[in-house]
Amino acid sequence: MNWSQAVDGFGRHLGIERALSPNTRRAYESDVRQLTVHTGAEVPPAKVDADHVRAWLASLHRRRSPATMGRKLASVRCFFRWLVREGVRADDPTAGLPMPKLEKRLPRPLSIDDCEQLITRDDRPVNQSAPEGGDRARRHAWMTLRDRALVELLYGTGIRIGELVALDVRDLELRAQEIRVMGKGGKERVVPIPEQARLALSAWLDVRRHPGLMSEPLFISLRARREEQPRRLAAREARRILRERGLRADLGEHVHPHRLRHSYATHLLDMGADLREIQELLGHASLSTTQKYTAVSVEHLREVHDRSHPRSRNTGANAPAKPNTKATR
Repeated sequence: MNWSQAVDGFGRHLGIERALSPNTRRAYESDVRQLTVHTGAEVPPAKVDADHVRAWLASLHRRRSPATMGRKLASVRCFFRWLVREGVRADDPTAGLPMPKLEKRLPRPLSIDDCEQLITRDDRPVNQSAPEGGDRARRHAWMTLRDRALVELLYGTGIRIGELVALDVRDLELRAQEIRVMGKGGKERVVPIPEQARLALSAWLDVRRHPGLMSEPLFISLRARREEQPRRLAAREARRILRERGLRADLGEHVHPHRLRHSYATHLLDMGADLREIQELLGHASLSTTQKYTAVSVEHLREVHDRSHPRSRNTGANAPAKPNTKATR
């Protein structure tokens, strides 16, 4: 089996048997192709050894973060285990290679006030029928409604950006106040939608109401195109919308979709939601993934305590007296 056949077969394995998302599948295949380039076509997959893999990882060490290095090693490890299962190899050359140590970093959620600012700051009065000024004004009006609905849904449900752009209108059940989401590994879950998100989504769908709407993407690109059918909004465009909206809201920090997911989970936990319930809402396979938000909440409580409790501050009447540093005469 040559490299081309191996990578193609590995891609089918990831998509059909592992049911990984297209983005994850592309990343794994890309990592394996990088190893292919490093080893060269003269070394087939069956002849790659641990030294080849170590040399490849070493060549990437200075340019990649530990997290990226860990993913690349996981990708090729998955690849070689598949080759062993297929009988192409007798062993896995990555078996003895340690994963890089990752720095433990807590999620950085936005505050509730920042989320409110992000959602409402960019709102403008909108004539939902047919604004004067032609197609350009109509597109601007639609964009305002779409972007508001997009941010409301991200913060109101905590879904991933890939899950959001994959939604179709038929996945939305406004009367039942819920939405069907296809998560990682092809696992479907139902997530409740808060009232403000439902109102924003209703306003967005009202301007698009026409026969066949239910089969269309929930969020569409509004850039001028010759195509008759609406084009699904790309994840890259959704990230740009959120980043630009954060700048207009003067948040002073980079706002990306996963920060809204972190904010959703942290705010639910702060308001008393059960950790198991949050795990189900987020679609986490393991509770340990969800438990990181408890550390965020504890850190937040510590900051509030240090900022607010009179015995935590060295100011005011209760502060200890400063030592007299002047020399006595």
